[in-house]
Amino acid sequence: MADIKSMTLQELAAWLKEQGEPAFRAGQIFRWLHQRGASDFEEMSDLPKPLRQKLAQTCLLALPTVARKQVSAQDGTIKYLWRLADGNCVESVLMRYQHGNTVCISCQVGCRMGCAFCASTIAGKVRDLTAGEMVDQVLLTQRDGGAPVSNIVLMGIGEPLDNFDTVMRFLELVNCPDGLNIGMRHISLSTCGLVEQIDKLAGYGLQLTLSVSLHAPDDQTRSKIMPVNRSVGVERLIAACRRYFQRTGRRISYEYAMIDGVNDSDWQADLLAGLLKGMPAHVNLIPLNQVEESPLRPSRRVAAFQKRLESRGITVTVRRRLGSDIDASCGQLRRKAMAAQEQT
Repeated sequence: MADIKSMTLQELAAWLKEQGEPAFRAGQIFRWLHQRGASDFEEMSDLPKPLRQKLAQTCLLALPTVARKQVSAQDGTIKYLWRLADGNCVESVLMRYQHGNTVCISCQVGCRMGCAFCASTIAGKVRDLTAGEMVDQVLLTQRDGGAPVSNIVLMGIGEPLDNFDTVMRFLELVNCPDGLNIGMRHISLSTCGLVEQIDKLAGYGLQLTLSVSLHAPDDQTRSKIMPVNRSVGVERLIAACRRYFQRTGRRISYEYAMIDGVNDSDWQADLLAGLLKGMPAHVNLIPLNQVEESPLRPSRRVAAFQKRLESRGITVTVRRRLGSDIDASCGQLRRKAMAAQEQT
């Protein structure tokens, strides 16, 4: 069965031609899938019935369903747990801002990166998502939330650069004028720091925002909370970030979860400022979301750390905490659903 939703417009046209169908039908089908979010080929009323029947017989079209939904009483943030066709679940979050609506989506079922502060990785990686499954998170969140999505963040469950080719396909799909038509400057991609893939991404020259989950400026601390650092190292990662900026001209955002007594000291703020010196950079300090299975606790020094960085010329913001009353941290809702399933 053909995964028709993961095909680009050009691939869809070529596939239809192989099926003996006119290529112009590709635009019609693509719009039904990527603008209207059709869940059944019979909905495609401007296609001939024989073609609709052929598509139903040869193509996959199974949209995720809502397994759980939580709405924040504080700020209207909505968190979704989607059940995929194979029974696995992933999360996405709709966040409402004055400048528009942002959806944070997942790119894998689970994650193999092993970061100590993240619930997504506790059960490891199950599989990669398809590009179509990633698009569905945007489309269905937009439909259920009742408002258009203007920004996408790849910062949910999974490591985007560990599913590199599929993520590049997803970006092409959502950027397509016949689809969601979301510009690259409205898309952020977060990585824990896979150096080779960062260099590969730089070669595409995309105008998206790269967010690097740094979380510590020294190898000893970072390797303890982020196992990926043991094979990469902070020095190599920052060097890759410098190359990325040189090739793309795009300022990188560095994510920094503030963990009490682990990465929030003055000397670590000074070291971080030194690492980023001479390179346009933005540090986003993140008040740690508590994960039940983790002993790590939120820092009490966020303001002091911010002030220390700013005094050394670093641009710093503190992430606004959205959805703190609805398991807003990545992977927590999925983890609770898995635990409930294990008990039954």
